[in-house]
Amino acid sequence: MNFTKNKNSSGDVVDAQQLTKAFGKELAVDSLTLQVPRGAIFGFIGPSGCGKTTTVRMLTGVHKPTSGQVSVLGKNPVNFSKSDREKIGYLIQGFVLYPELTVWENLNFAASFYGVGLFRGRRLNKLLDFVELKDDKRKLAGKLSGGMKRRLSLAATLVHNPELLFLDEPTAGIDPLLRRKFWDYFKELQSQGHTLFVTTQYVGEAAYCDLVGVMYEGKLLMVETPDGLRRQAFGGEVVRIKSAEWIQEESRNNLERLPFVRGKIKFIGDHEIEVIVDEANTAIPELVQACQGEGITVETTEQVLPPFDDVFVRLIERENANDPVV
Repeated sequence: MNFTKNKNSSGDVVDAQQLTKAFGKELAVDSLTLQVPRGAIFGFIGPSGCGKTTTVRMLTGVHKPTSGQVSVLGKNPVNFSKSDREKIGYLIQGFVLYPELTVWENLNFAASFYGVGLFRGRRLNKLLDFVELKDDKRKLAGKLSGGMKRRLSLAATLVHNPELLFLDEPTAGIDPLLRRKFWDYFKELQSQGHTLFVTTQYVGEAAYCDLVGVMYEGKLLMVETPDGLRRQAFGGEVVRIKSAEWIQEESRNNLERLPFVRGKIKFIGDHEIEVIVDEANTAIPELVQACQGEGITVETTEQVLPPFDDVFVRLIERENANDPVV
């Protein structure tokens, strides 16, 4: 399913308008506006302390906004009823289950809290199988590794089968292999019909999301698809051309004048250049033809997908460049 940015769609499970939260004189979240479509994985990405957790707490009704409006599943979170809250799962940072209880006992307690009665045992076994803890259900939670605790926390968040999941830094502090495993879990949950709102400071995880909101110093800089983020950061799509001979400065200048080329062409080496274009698929044949007209023998062409770390750095540098000097 393809998700695009939209405004005020009836398919949005989250709709925040000019959402602001101040703690005294400190502005934690500043005029945030976003929508999350039903069935999407929405990545909320930014460095530690940028306002991600505060935003999630407003969206779940833990914090009352200083100003602005928010609707989650059609309701104001501050006024959620018990039945409203049962539609939401919230995985907070850290481990908050009971270390002196076993894995099974923790899940059973969570199920009791949410009133899961019918076929509870079957539900718990299914969850333990899903997070790969079925063989560890008799272990004390306090004896689990950090990664196993995160998996148990995820299972407890899912015990009542919520339609909307808020997952706050679910992959923080775990190794890269387990982080990838968690995203496999998230994709499976999406396929089952859940909507996921995932905060992370690991910028590379943007690749797993349908839509990405970029946060920095309390401000939402943009909401885009992963490909859209790259386009925003670099001004288009990046094409790399390798030639058989030295590319002359005059030839580069002529290529820069092509109507679909955006900005300066960058030399990667004596025989390689990077070109920012509107659309790589349509631009590459025209670039090859233009190079031939300049007497350049093209050996290879490829579209380059810059890593999201580079994308994020570019977006932040642009934001800082626009800030007024104090």
